[in-house]
Amino acid sequence: MAFAIKEINNSSELLPGVTLGYQIHDSCASVPVAVKVAFQLANGIEPVFFPNQSCSKSATVHAVVGESGSTPSIAMSRILGPFGIPQVSHYATCACLSDKLQYPTFSRTIPSDYFQAAALARLVKHFGWTWIGAVRSDSDYGNNGMAAFLQAAQAEGICVEYSEAFHRTNPRAKVQRVAEVISRSTARVVVAFASSGDMLVLLPELEGRLMAPLQWIGSEAWVTDREMSQFRLCAGAIGFGIRRSIIPGLRDFLLDLGPAQVSHSPLLTEFWESAFGCSLGGSQTAAGRKTCDGNQNLRDLQNPYTDTSQLRISNMVYKAVYAIAYAIHSIICTDESKAPPHCNRSIRVEPQQVMEHLRKVDFSRNGYKVSFDSNGDPVATYELVNWQVMGDGHMEFVTVGHYDASALDGQVFIMNKNITWVDSQPQVPVSVCSESCPPGTRKAVQRGKPVCCFDCVPCAEGEISNATDSLDCITCAADYWSNAEKDECVPKPVEFLSFHEVLGIILAACSVTGACMAITVAAVFYRHRDTPVVKANNSELSFLLLFSLKLCFLCSLTFIGQPSDWSCMLRHTAFGITFVLCISCVLGKTIVVLMAFRATLPGSNVMKWFGPPQQRLSVLLFTLVQAVICTLWLILSPPFPLRNMKHSKERIILECDLGSESAFWAVLGYIGLLSILCFVLAFLARKLPDNFNEAKFITFSMLIFCAVWITFIPAYVSSPGKFTVAVEIFAILASSFGLITCIFVPKCFIILFRPEQNTRKHMMGKMPSKSL
Repeated sequence: MAFAIKEINNSSELLPGVTLGYQIHDSCASVPVAVKVAFQLANGIEPVFFPNQSCSKSATVHAVVGESGSTPSIAMSRILGPFGIPQVSHYATCACLSDKLQYPTFSRTIPSDYFQAAALARLVKHFGWTWIGAVRSDSDYGNNGMAAFLQAAQAEGICVEYSEAFHRTNPRAKVQRVAEVISRSTARVVVAFASSGDMLVLLPELEGRLMAPLQWIGSEAWVTDREMSQFRLCAGAIGFGIRRSIIPGLRDFLLDLGPAQVSHSPLLTEFWESAFGCSLGGSQTAAGRKTCDGNQNLRDLQNPYTDTSQLRISNMVYKAVYAIAYAIHSIICTDESKAPPHCNRSIRVEPQQVMEHLRKVDFSRNGYKVSFDSNGDPVATYELVNWQVMGDGHMEFVTVGHYDASALDGQVFIMNKNITWVDSQPQVPVSVCSESCPPGTRKAVQRGKPVCCFDCVPCAEGEISNATDSLDCITCAADYWSNAEKDECVPKPVEFLSFHEVLGIILAACSVTGACMAITVAAVFYRHRDTPVVKANNSELSFLLLFSLKLCFLCSLTFIGQPSDWSCMLRHTAFGITFVLCISCVLGKTIVVLMAFRATLPGSNVMKWFGPPQQRLSVLLFTLVQAVICTLWLILSPPFPLRNMKHSKERIILECDLGSESAFWAVLGYIGLLSILCFVLAFLARKLPDNFNEAKFITFSMLIFCAVWITFIPAYVSSPGKFTVAVEIFAILASSFGLITCIFVPKCFIILFRPEQNTRKHMMGKMPSKSL
């Protein structure tokens, strides 16, 4: 402060011809002392020191630089505010001081803790620490700063295991309790929003405890304090500090002190005697020490006073003094057209005027810009400082990044150097309550614990999470399903009975085999069409039956393969019509057997009522009824291909929707009605003479047919997916094989292997008796 005022008084550009005076008071970090000084400054009851000259003007205080602490600054501002005296603090960072309704004349050259809290929360989030501990000074600085940090941390999704407050004046038991909480916690990262004096009390209590290494995150009040580097447990600490600065000429000014100058100031006298361990003449503070001989030289000392390499807070004082000087300059030096500017020293400067012009200052000094916003705060800029142990064992504060709240998005927080972590480890420490949930799972908060403590619950079937730490699982679209890892939605497999799978190949082979069998039987019958066995069994109906059976076998192929509009309509109608044709032929043969037996009785002419024309007509009529049903079905509500996603969640069943279930069951019902009628007639004719009796074979074939289709109904209803189609194909093939086996295989056996039985004599060998 004294150096800045000396520069200004010697300047020909800033307040030329005007001399600034000053008073310096030591508040001893005490609120009562700070309040007392504030009253003294407001009343102007103490003389002002003017360097190198006397001044006859009144000692009115136009502005105050200070205080260092937030709590004393708050107390002083409440006193100075009503008098309109501007107060510019170099170290009071409490965000509460930005409230101009309570502190209208307060400004500062150090950023508000509002920005530091946001920067610290962003820093913690950047390294993935979601489970932290927090300690703070039990003061306005610590309480308000920590409150702002906790709010910012919550917005970033960071959880705090504990938040403890303490003060250096607390009983040691309370400080020990705070140390116990820190040492027993599971959080490996501790954010300390505290003053250096409070940390000097806490850290010794932690040094003797057995605990895992902690990663310390410090606020600007202690993270750049040289005195703190003695604590090795803080090695690797990081935090935001005020930017390190260079003030040209300050070191020479500090070292340009002699005993004669020092003796005029009690403050400098105390410093001098403490630094050299001797007593100046007349001093009462160095009792028992030797007298200084005048050969002491500050350039021979190596202490914080002579070290100007870490000027951080000192630069804030330097900028505060210059800000006040520029405000006064803008009041009394109005003619800017002249060089050097002309200042009217006769103008009476009031503190309220200085306040108004102070908010408007905008200048640069030594490369550092100075200005204030409407709240009296400067632009928030910080250095990210890392405590690194050098090769010789000493601790060094290394700048590893920057934070500039005025920068563009993406450039606010920049890291440009590697960080050395706790215990000099190269890896970033891990501090989480629960390990991250991998893709395929979601977070489920543990009851009674913060949101950062959670269990990883696998996503349900059909749901995925494709990011780490997902809060919810995403339901896949209707056509998609989750993969085994539950981290991706994949298209559902489309299922239908294909020609390329084993079941489809077997059924297709059986279908072709049955068709070939029907053709073979027809060939045998045609080759031996003039033999008694063929003639006796109504060859015309036999060939028509074999043709219909061939169609029955082949129609089952329409059920295999991917369903389409045409295949869906064809499969059910072809099945219905061909089976009715088949059963109609069997029914016709059964009636022929009965009529033929009746015709052998004396005086019977029944065959003329059911000759070949009537047989063909009956088959046509029976089949025509089914054709009408199928035609109405196709016109009113035809079958169509359907992607069934209700039956199975994991796959899409491509099937043929019946369109009208009533029509489908009408087709089956009509087939069943003809089958039962045929079975009843054949059963009635079962006791006819053996050599003439075809009815027993028809009975067995219809028994098999009815049994197959009766069991088909529950199997069809309960079978899932493509197996529904397989059941239907099996029923078609089984009933068709039953018919061809029971009706035609015995005749083919006689034709091919028992030709001696294939004679008219053998066929007529056993005629019915009179009793029949």
